[in-house]
Amino acid sequence: MKAIRFHQYGDSDVLRLEEVDLPVPGTGQVRVRVAGTTFNGVDATIRAGSMQGPMPLTLPHTPGLDVAGTVDALGDGVDDLQVGDRVVGFLPFVVDGASADHVLAPADALAAAPTSIALADAAALPLVGLTAWQALFEHADLRTGQRILVNGASGAVGLHAVQLARSAGAHVIATGSARSRETLLARGAHEVVDHTASEVGAAVTEPVDVLLNLAPVSPEQLAALATLVGDGGVVVNTTVWMPAPSDEARGVRGIDLYVRSDAAQLGELVARVDRGDLVVDVAERVALADLASVHARAAEGTLTGKVVVVLDAQA
Repeated sequence: MKAIRFHQYGDSDVLRLEEVDLPVPGTGQVRVRVAGTTFNGVDATIRAGSMQGPMPLTLPHTPGLDVAGTVDALGDGVDDLQVGDRVVGFLPFVVDGASADHVLAPADALAAAPTSIALADAAALPLVGLTAWQALFEHADLRTGQRILVNGASGAVGLHAVQLARSAGAHVIATGSARSRETLLARGAHEVVDHTASEVGAAVTEPVDVLLNLAPVSPEQLAALATLVGDGGVVVNTTVWMPAPSDEARGVRGIDLYVRSDAAQLGELVARVDRGDLVVDVAERVALADLASVHARAAEGTLTGKVVVVLDAQA
């Protein structure tokens, strides 16, 4: 089968399209014929070697944390999936990923794929959807009537977070550029702050209960945003290179989010997609052979929106 692999850490040019052996599922695993995977920013961080401490890899390594596809082989002890099941999942960081014709996945990490969108496009849901869900409902404990500021809302996680927060009955303030304004309003934002035209702090005139930071801001900028959080509120931060600020005197908690796989939560997200309550935005679809160019464009800062890598357009 074909797979994208890197044999050493480095820039995007370490990614190679290679012929590799078809994997055989072990106990508790299934083999998935991949319809689609995605590019996530963390893929580039891992490929560059910046995460070797928390995420040690055995090289060569195949990237691709999201998977959507069809089960085509079962390992021992797998009773709740069948060959032919269409599934989605968020794969473990340290094993070979889904940038390949087939991938091994823990059976308990998979959920039934949505039926209302193309199977390959469903790969755009797991990692970003779970990040948004866990940020809002596990860490921030977002509730009806609260005010939330989503900083960096026009990215893939942000668009999911805006929709989920709105559905929870929160008042949603989203930051984004002028070109993302209409999309953010369509996804449920009550207010959109153009961070390229004005200071967010000046535009947000009332305290918020939750700050969800998804943007690569400086520690000083994040600290300034945290002052917008009212007493007893929470700052949830997904940029792992700096800690979320806290303010013990005001009871403001700072939480650093590390997303984890959760099939039950993913199943709830899938159900929302199929009900029409959650839109999965896909900006671009590319072939497996083009994945290195996607990494290169991300490094150049020219990549916008969620990119799905399509391996089986007929699935």
